[in-house]
Amino acid sequence: MKKLFIIVNHDWFFLSHRKNVAVAAKKEGWDVTIVTKNTGQFGEIQALGLKTLNLPINATGMNMWQEWKTFYYLLKLYCKNKDAVVHHVGLKTILWGGLAAKIVGVKGVVNAVSGLGVMFSGGECSFVARDILQVLRYSHRRKNVYEIFQNHEDEALLYKFKVSKPETSVYIKGSGVDMNEFVYVPEPESEVLKVMFAARMVKEKGFGNLIEAAEILREEYEGKVQFLLCGKLSDNPKAIKKEELEAMCDGHYIQWLGHRDDVRELLQQSHIVAFPSYYREGVPKSLIEAAAVGRPIITCNSIGCKDVVDDGVNGFLIKPKDSKMLAEKLKTLIEDKELRVKLGRASREKAEKEFSIEDVTRKHLNLYASMC
Repeated sequence: MKKLFIIVNHDWFFLSHRKNVAVAAKKEGWDVTIVTKNTGQFGEIQALGLKTLNLPINATGMNMWQEWKTFYYLLKLYCKNKDAVVHHVGLKTILWGGLAAKIVGVKGVVNAVSGLGVMFSGGECSFVARDILQVLRYSHRRKNVYEIFQNHEDEALLYKFKVSKPETSVYIKGSGVDMNEFVYVPEPESEVLKVMFAARMVKEKGFGNLIEAAEILREEYEGKVQFLLCGKLSDNPKAIKKEELEAMCDGHYIQWLGHRDDVRELLQQSHIVAFPSYYREGVPKSLIEAAAVGRPIITCNSIGCKDVVDDGVNGFLIKPKDSKMLAEKLKTLIEDKELRVKLGRASREKAEKEFSIEDVTRKHLNLYASMC
């Protein structure tokens, strides 16, 4: 039987971003194993009929002993499965998994660049980033290595540094969304208008800018508008702590909801989605889902985010870190229901054309099949 290993940082990320692809691959005859850090959701993965292996990885750390353990684990795994196709999701698994696959000579490698993050967000690459690129150049010098890009800026960067090339690159715009699950829902009729932010509570995702914008608007809209922040804390030691975030929210006008499993319902209950991320995103899943539900979106004119919003058509693009501009665009949408409805319908149309899970899944399966 054809063997497929999907290597992802966390089990919850696999379930939210790659589950459909893995299940579809199993239906097409692949023996599918998910290699990821077990944070308590292995049961959900196994219930899908998929195998699991617990990956020793610190997704945000830079401790070289921990990095070595990740690399050595994948090296041993690939030594036993040279005839497999391995699919790395995210920069760290691409780095160590790609190197292990190169050394062992694994049959086929798929690297999904799902955003290059903070390290590559500046104008010039840091020394660490350049070292990573050098390792990637080495691991990519072999046959049957393909790159999946979610945006053209990441694609251009890896072309520039001679990591990948056009003939081995596949453009898949985001992780896709099930249009039958995330159906269009008109905005709710309610006295209080809800603005939603959904992401991990990472500074670069822009939640602080949204809170600043909310404070700018507080005097005019407190009691009429609620700002809802939905997402878990980051496990990065330098990230914001629970007490700090709670101190920034009053629990009424500005609420932090923590991690929620009912994001679809929260989107349906919202009126506006705001995501002022200046992080180097792939294509944010939360924005794709917001578009599918039919919500007007305010996000930054930054890599990944701008791929979901056509400015003035289904939302607004703002300057990164510009809380004042964010407040102005929020005010525009708060005051104009007709505009919100118009932009929301355009969001749904864009989602149907560009973000269908069926299209995303088929492209993945075709790529796997090409390496057999």
